[in-house]
Amino acid sequence: MASNDAYMNVFTTRVRQLILKYQEIKKENGELYNMVDERDKKIAELERSVSEKDREYQALKTAKMIEITDGDIESAKNRVAKLIRDVNQCITLLSDKE
Repeated sequence: MASNDAYMNVFTTRVRQLILKYQEIKKENGELYNMVDERDKKIAELERSVSEKDREYQALKTAKMIEITDGDIESAKNRVAKLIRDVNQCITLLSDKE
């Protein structure tokens, strides 16, 4: 009977150790799941930020293209105005000679 009691004590001790180990692993698993959830939230936030920055970049690029186009239009207007002045001067010179 003494050997059975010894086996029962060893068995009980091992079961308690397994229960403790299970609880530790379960706690660690929960912490890891929390870490993964936090990382997923951070990744989603960063993806939203990247998407927003991309939209802002596209808007800026479009605005820059429009700005360049406006500058080209202004430059073209100035050149046309200069050509008109030159033509007017030529007409004036021709009119004075007659």
